[in-house]
Amino acid sequence: MKRLEIFVESVILASRWLLVAFYIGLSLALAFYAVSFGFKLWDFASHMIGMDETETILKILGLIDAALIASLVVMVIISGYENFVSRFDNEDDVHWLGQIDAGSLKIKVASTIVAISSIHLLQIFLNVPQYTDNQIMWYTILHLTFIVSALFLALIDRISKKPGKAKRPDI
Repeated sequence: MKRLEIFVESVILASRWLLVAFYIGLSLALAFYAVSFGFKLWDFASHMIGMDETETILKILGLIDAALIASLVVMVIISGYENFVSRFDNEDDVHWLGQIDAGSLKIKVASTIVAISSIHLLQIFLNVPQYTDNQIMWYTILHLTFIVSALFLALIDRISKKPGKAKRPDI
């Protein structure tokens, strides 16, 4: 019976390596997104002279939005691999990786989503005539929902890290 238990535990532990396929897939998606960013940047640079201030701001906000999304993907890839699959061998070069645990990652992801949502809401407010009052209301409610969710995640993380609470060992 002990052999069966050891075998099952080995299979379960080895299954974490299946996550690598997801992280490689996210890396490929990030490469495609970088190409898309290049096209957005080229479009901005080639039309910048004829743009008014609002158009310029909207294009720059689009580039910032793309950078935030790319950063979010990198954060998920690196932190997920480090937390759930394996530690990186070159710890001296990437010493900051160990500082992002699963709880911190959730908060960083939520904060990035709030930042992305803020950019989208700002883009909407700069183009108010293109949206109905009902659409603006729903975009604002959705943004506020993201903010409240991020705050609750931060509160839950803070409560779970209070001294004296039993901490779950790292995976």
